[in-house]
Amino acid sequence: MTNNHGRIIRIVSFGYGHNPAPEAEITLDLRRRFRNPHADPTMRQRTGLDEDVYAHVLETPGVRDLAAATALAAHDLAHSVSGRITIACGCVGGRHRSVAVARHIAEILADGCAAISIAHRDVDRPVLPSGIHTTAEGGEGQ
Repeated sequence: MTNNHGRIIRIVSFGYGHNPAPEAEITLDLRRRFRNPHADPTMRQRTGLDEDVYAHVLETPGVRDLAAATALAAHDLAHSVSGRITIACGCVGGRHRSVAVARHIAEILADGCAAISIAHRDVDRPVLPSGIHTTAEGGEGQ
């Protein structure tokens, strides 16, 4: 077992359409730049916990690079401060992009530099209506 020296990195996925973003040292707003599985009727009722939705999000150009850069920043921050570091990943509904990106960041950080916890605040909430996605994002996020 790797000694993480009491370092804790907490990763929270959430939906801006439900409540404000949680307090965090690093917050990712995924609403505008990445493919939105909500636009695909076969994925709309599913979540980033489902493997095909997870893969769909990770195949979006830029997602893996953003997750890797975020993990590196959290790793460096965890080594320079004491206590818990929080990463918040948000999309409109908190069911697809935010969940998938939070999962991927947790996988990257699984090297033992810190104890990792992950929570999906809004993953079990109802799917938001399609109009929320276009008005909240200024577009479909494709």
